[in-house]
Parts: sequence; structure tokens; C-alpha cells
Amino acid sequence: MRIQGIGGRVGITLASVAVILAACSGGGGGTATTAPASASASAAAAGDPTTDKLAQVKARGTLVLWTDPDYAPQSMKVDGATRAADTKCGPNEMTGPEITGYDAETGKLVAAALGVEPCFVVTPFDAMIAGSWGDRYDVAWGSGAITTDRMKRLYVTQPYYSTPASFFVKDDSTVTKPTELSGKKIGVCSGCTHHSYLDRTLELPGQTIDFVVDNPDIVTFNTEIPGLEATAAGKLDAFLCSEPVGLAQIAKGQKLKELDTPAYFTNKTGYVDRDLTLAPGPFLAAVDKAVQDLHASGKLKELSMKFFNHDYASQAAAFDLATLDQSGS
Repeated sequence: MRIQGIGGRVGITLASVAVILAACSGGGGGTATTAPASASASAAAAGDPTTDKLAQVKARGTLVLWTDPDYAPQSMKVDGATRAADTKCGPNEMTGPEITGYDAETGKLVAAALGVEPCFVVTPFDAMIAGSWGDRYDVAWGSGAITTDRMKRLYVTQPYYSTPASFFVKDDSTVTKPTELSGKKIGVCSGCTHHSYLDRTLELPGQTIDFVVDNPDIVTFNTEIPGLEATAAGKLDAFLCSEPVGLAQIAKGQKLKELDTPAYFTNKTGYVDRDLTLAPGPFLAAVDKAVQDLHASGKLKELSMKFFNHDYASQAAAFDLATLDQSGS
């Protein structure tokens, strides 16, 4: 199997989270260490912004979010947006009015639930999923999936939407099912779950994955859009990506079609860096509650219908976060 690179995105209960994670504080090297329970409980009770992540966010008055301003309809820059004069966001951070999309609007709603202003920071996707953020942002809603590998470096929150990973081919392609793509040239975002699927290293908690494409000729892209364009132009036999990403390009007129059988399904989550110096438990619990409340109120379903014209949220609402072990090791 040959892998070729092309320039272009190098891609519970709440009580249980609080009990398991409030005692975790990140040390160096990206590995969570466990603080004495009494010390963590004391920090949480005191709401000390020097020791507790939630207290820090509230004291600062901002929730700093990771974003990609060129990943419509999940996140996109708003042309002509006015930056509020009294914003608490830093000069290197985008303010709420400057970005929109399903991911961005989810972050804004969670910030509102916490009573703080949303601010957005742009970094490469692969740098974000690598962890060890250095406190550049607090949480990332970037359409990233819950995977076994990423959970080594990142805490995951209640999923906010769930999507199939689908193969897209040129609209006149004779390919009708994924098994026919064995040995073919397939595009994929570098370092993402779709890349891991093609090279058969993907592990999703609680799922058994059926790898049906043998020996693909993998062509990697930093973002999905150039890869989908290359597929529509006949330069690739197929492109594997999240269904809403491919459908958005078809809606824009790209000569593509989706194969009926998905490769697999993923639960999209918010990420929080495990390499924190502050106690993460109360923060994670507050974020999870906010996302669960947004599911219960129907707001995430409304956002999904607005940006995707499809309900990808309801399945994520039913996900039981308590089935995941996030205690760290």
C-alpha cells in the first residue's frame, strides 16, 4: 500500500466524570497524573482559578475554542463581521460574530451556558488532536471523532453529532460499493480517522470495524475539499470523508456521488487537553451538562438541520459517555 501526500486539512453520568476526573491534573509529557482526592475536592469547592480549569474560565470571562475558519458548513469565517469593541477576546482570537457553522455555533452555545464569551483560535487540525496545547485554547469542537488513540492525549465530551464516513466517487463512476475500491487510488485527509481506516489502524471504542478495502493507493490531503475536487475531476477513484462534508460539495455543484454503504460511523466530540496543569473535572462536567442540555432542548438538532439539512444530533444524544474510561494512566 503506497501513501502519497498532496498539499492541501492535516485534518456518564456527570457525577462519574466529576468523581473520576476531578482528581486528574496533567503533568508533562501529556500523561494525566492523579492528585489526592481531598486536594481536588478542596480546589473545586474553592473555585480557585489557579488550580481549577472551570474556575479559570469563569474568572477570565472567556471560553477559548479551537476552530478552522475554512471548513464549511462546520466552521467558516463570516465576511464583513464586526469585532465588538468591548470584547474580552485577545487580539489573536476571533470573536463570536466573526465565525459560524455547526462546530462554531455549538461552542458559542456552550460558552453561553457557562456565562462567558466565546473566543476562537486557529491552529492546524493535526496539532490540535496531538494534544499538549499549552493552554492556547480550552476545548475544541472541530468535528473530531472519539477514537481510542486520541483518548490517550485528549479528554472527550458528550458527543454533539454522529455521522457516517462515506466514500464519494465521480458522478459517472461505475463503482457501486466500497469493496470495488480495493487497489484503487483513494483520497483522504491526512492523520484523520478516514486515513486510519484505510491503513487499518482505526480503533473506535465499543465498535468493531469492518475493513473492506484491500491495499488502497492512499493519497493524502490537508483538507477534504481539494481531495473531493480531485475526485470530481477524475484524478482519484474515490474520496473517503464524513458524509456532510461530501454532501456539501455535491450541493455546491461538484460532480460527485455517495456510495450507499458507509465505511463506518463516528461520534463527534469536544476535546479537552489531558496535558492540563489545572484540575479538569469540574470543567468537563460543566461542558458535558451544557451539551446534554443542548440535546435535550433540541438546539443541536436545530443547528444540524440548519447547517446540514439532516439530523445528525439525535444519535449523539443517546451516547452513554459513562462507557468510556477517561481516568487516564
